[in-house]
Amino acid sequence: MDNYFVHESSYIDEGVSIGRGTKIWHFCHIQKGAQIGENCSLGQNVNIGNNVKIGNGVKIQNNVSVYEGVELEDFVFCGPSMVFTNILTPRSKYPRKGEGYKRTLVKYGASIGANATIVCGHTIGKWAMIGSGAVVTKDVPDYALMVGVPAKQIGWVCECGIPLKEGYKCKECGREYKLLDNMLTKMDI
Repeated sequence: MDNYFVHESSYIDEGVSIGRGTKIWHFCHIQKGAQIGENCSLGQNVNIGNNVKIGNGVKIQNNVSVYEGVELEDFVFCGPSMVFTNILTPRSKYPRKGEGYKRTLVKYGASIGANATIVCGHTIGKWAMIGSGAVVTKDVPDYALMVGVPAKQIGWVCECGIPLKEGYKCKECGREYKLLDNMLTKMDI
């Protein structure tokens, strides 16, 4: 435990893996079989479900539950009080266990805004940005900028987080992209 920090008010179940430099703040619960990478930050009141896999450099803000069936790749950002689901048709009387969970994958560098909801069974592409309050009900392409209920793509966003307004060159950092078959890819420089 010398390699990471866990606040005394948090609970870490047995069989959990936590990487070097990770910080787990107040009132968190990390459940059995969870894997958390290096240099992550879990804010207050975060719940990580059984067998969840979280990559390196992930930031999860306050009041987020990452349920079994969800995987976060490296450098994902989860804004305050955003929501993941893991069952499409939940019933209290007829509970579905692990076999009923739908997989959700959030790819490298994607950001999810505060109070957004990610309906299970979808993939959020690398470097995508989900606006605050959006409800994602389908797969999201790499670099897509998504807003609304249900979430719709309104543009593209650079790796640095700046929306690409004119053409496919970022005015902030200078990265250039190309669009082919409605897929944005970064150009090698």
